[in-house]
Formats: sequence, structure tokens, C-alpha cells
Amino acid sequence: MSQVARIEAQQHHPIKLYLVVWGWLFVLSTCSYLVDYFGLVGYLRWGLILLFMVLKASLIVAVFMHMAWERLALLYAIIVPPTLVLVFVGIMVFESNYTLFSRLAFFVVGR
Repeated sequence: MSQVARIEAQQHHPIKLYLVVWGWLFVLSTCSYLVDYFGLVGYLRWGLILLFMVLKASLIVAVFMHMAWERLALLYAIIVPPTLVLVFVGIMVFESNYTLFSRLAFFVVGR
């Protein structure tokens, strides 16, 4: 068996995998709906909704976007963007002190 044939054989996933993931997505969506149906409120409601949302997104990313089999793509798509967002938030926090100081120094009424 040639190298190309082996790679192509590894690229195909069984249809059962997709059906199982679809079933789990259906169950998680039903659970998310039941949170509202039972009238849960407060942090419990939002915590469960966020939990179900993250689980569904993880299944979609892992299986349907084939990230479970591509480690480097997973790193670039999942880890790098939040890290960059945190860096930009840090820059904004640093700059916010300067902006607040400028507003207090130049725009305070009564000086």
C-alpha cells in the first residue's frame, strides 16, 4: 500500500461518528431548552446555558471541523485568538489609566 493510499484511508471517518455527535447535539440542545422550561433563574440558569453552549461548540469544532485530528490547527484556532484578546485587553487596561488621568486633569468642571 502506498503512502498516499494510507493517508487517504485515514482521512475517512465512519458515519456512525457523525450520527453519535448529532445525537449528542440534540440531547444538549434539549437540555438547554429544558433549563428555560423548568424556570431556573440566576447563576444556575446562566451557568447551565453556558455549559451546554460550550459542550455543543466543542463537539462541533472537534468533529465537524476535524480539529480533533489536527493538533496544530486546534492550537491556531482555539488557543491563539483568546491569547491575543487577553493581550489587547491588557493594553486597553494600561491605556485606560492614562485616559482617566487626562479626563480628570483637563475636563473636571470647577477648576
